[in-house]
Amino acid sequence: MHNTQEGFCQSFSKNAGLVSTCRSLSCCFWCRTCVLQAMSGSEQDWLSLRPREPSPSQCCGGGCKPCIYDVYEKELAQWERAKAKQDKSLLTEKREQVDLPPSHPGACALMSSNSVLNPDTFTAFSVSSVEQLTEDTYQYKFELPGNSSLQLSLGQHIVLRGVVNGLEVQRAYTPISPGNAEGYFEVLIKCYEAGLMSQYIKTWKKGDMVFWRGPFGGFPYQPNKETSLEKLPWSYQENTYTGRLNEDLMKTIINSCRRRPFVLICGSSAFNEDMTRYLKAAGIEENSCFVF
Repeated sequence: MHNTQEGFCQSFSKNAGLVSTCRSLSCCFWCRTCVLQAMSGSEQDWLSLRPREPSPSQCCGGGCKPCIYDVYEKELAQWERAKAKQDKSLLTEKREQVDLPPSHPGACALMSSNSVLNPDTFTAFSVSSVEQLTEDTYQYKFELPGNSSLQLSLGQHIVLRGVVNGLEVQRAYTPISPGNAEGYFEVLIKCYEAGLMSQYIKTWKKGDMVFWRGPFGGFPYQPNKETSLEKLPWSYQENTYTGRLNEDLMKTIINSCRRRPFVLICGSSAFNEDMTRYLKAAGIEENSCFVF
C-alpha cells in the first residue's frame, strides 16, 4: 500500500511474512532496506533471502555477459558473505531495490527514478506506443527518463523478461532506434502463435511497464578499418561457391583474399562452431571474426 502524497510506504515480504514501513519524500515501495531492518536474523530469515537459482526458461540463450546464471552466482556469493558475517547490510551493496517480477503489484513503482539500463538487474520502462506493421509484427516504443539515451554500440542487444502462466521467460532483442536516441528506444518484434514470450508481448499496451536489462554483445568494428567487402564486387560470370562449406574450401577462400579479412559469421550454433574452427585452421585470429 502506498500513498505518494504523504510519502508513506509499506513493504510486504512474502517469504519472511513481514511488514515494514518507512517515511520518505520519494517512493520506496518494496524497499529492500526496510525489509532487512525488520528481520530478526534467524536461520529462517536468512534462508528467505537466499537467491533462487534461475530456471532454464529464464536464460535467453543469447550468450549474455553477464548471463542470468552469472548474476545468480554473484548474488549467491554476496549472500554467503553476508550470512557468514551475520551482516544483512552487505546484501544492499550496489542494489537499493529488490528485483521484482513484472506480475508483482509493486513492480509498477520501479519507474523512471530507477530507469538506468543495467546488465545485472532488470529495469522497468513504460510502453509509450504500439504500432502494428504486419499481421504478426509490431513496433514498440519505450520511454526513457528525461533526455537520457541507451547509448548502444553496434551489434548490442538487450534482454526482455516476461511471465507466462507463472513461468519466467527471457529473450534477447536488438533495438531498431538510433543508439543515441534521446528519451526513447524502439524494438521491432515478430510474434509467433506458439511462442511463449509472444503470448506476453501481445498483451502490451500503452502505459504498461516492461522489464529490460543490458546491454550485451557488441561489434568490434573500427570505422574505416576495412575499406572493401571481399567477393561482393564479383560479377555473376565469375566463380562462386555452392554447397556445404568445409575446412578445405574455407582455406581456399581465405587464401584468395588480397589481405587478411574480417569475417562475419551468422547461423545455427553448429554452423557457427564449425566456421569458427575452420577459420582458425585457415589462420584467422579470434579478433578478426565476429559471431552473431
